[in-house]
Amino acid sequence: MKRPIRLLSWIFIMILITSSFAQQSLTLKDSYQDAFLIGTALSRDQIFGNDPNSIELVKQQFNALTAENCMKWEKIHPKPGEYDFEAGDSLVAFAQEEGMFVVGHTLIWRSQTPRWVFQDEAGETASRELLLERMRDHIHKVVGHYKGSVHGWDVVNETFGDDGQLSRSPWFRIIGEDYIQYAFQFAHEADPDAELYYNDYNMWYPGKVEATVQLVKDLQSKGIPIHGIGLQGHWGLDYPKLDELEVAFQAYADAGMKIMVTELDIDILPQPSNYRGADISKNFELKKELDPYSEALPDSMQQVLADRYAEFFRIFYKYRESVSRVTFWGIHDGHSWKNNFPVRGRTNYPLLFDRQLQPKPAYEAVLKVVTE
Repeated sequence: MKRPIRLLSWIFIMILITSSFAQQSLTLKDSYQDAFLIGTALSRDQIFGNDPNSIELVKQQFNALTAENCMKWEKIHPKPGEYDFEAGDSLVAFAQEEGMFVVGHTLIWRSQTPRWVFQDEAGETASRELLLERMRDHIHKVVGHYKGSVHGWDVVNETFGDDGQLSRSPWFRIIGEDYIQYAFQFAHEADPDAELYYNDYNMWYPGKVEATVQLVKDLQSKGIPIHGIGLQGHWGLDYPKLDELEVAFQAYADAGMKIMVTELDIDILPQPSNYRGADISKNFELKKELDPYSEALPDSMQQVLADRYAEFFRIFYKYRESVSRVTFWGIHDGHSWKNNFPVRGRTNYPLLFDRQLQPKPAYEAVLKVVTE
């Protein structure tokens, strides 16, 4: 009887070894293929092939793409009647070759929109009628250009304050709060088959959760489609609290919305004045104490980052019936906007791949969540 037992033991060991190798060879998109899409954002340089190693990593690891900047109004529609679709077309062509889901970012936002949009020919504040006409023209031109090839749009970006009140952007001041309704209406007219999203940061704050859920109800009551909520994942080591984040996930799921974690990165550096937002107009002075890892990230902090990513992905995976996509805001640490926000010139480490495009402990931690 000893030989069969010994043989079974060797078979069991070989199964474990094989399983281990299989786990190591799994990618992000493979690991989460039965849960949700795993996406990333591409910069203009990457879109035009100036960072070929990153593109190979994208092909290997991700199955959804977002245009980081090239589809924002100031880039795609810089002057009246002038549109620049070159970068967006290249991104879409690449995504189609690789069979990836494409997200257009973003149609209506208070930032990165040229001043002329809000002015008349005399340089005075545009009228409500003129601004609505420009909004409709822009959305119909952009969404119409990508009809059938961009699968989802961040229609309105960052319109609520942390207390849930509408920010007093030019859109709000000139048109009124119904500008949101018109933006979704125009996007649906331009491509009835595209998914339409509301996207914002600090989306676990109770005021924002309540306001966003109410927005969904208001649009739906008027027969205006909204398909998903984008939670910008510009998070840190101590925020958001996990229980608060889970309450938000449950509220959005109860509203019947697809949940997307967008723009995901984890800031491990000290925050000036405890700032936790993503308002790109913020800019704090660079100080040594705000840039503690300028040479390299210590192993101890690598583990802290890995543990934090695992905590978040456990929530994502728990709500996988509602979560449709998780998109990282960049491919590797060297490319991340967090090196310059909210303090310019820092060395940050917020993503799963380092500056040499090697997977960090956080990458392994994210893969393990599925098998826990």
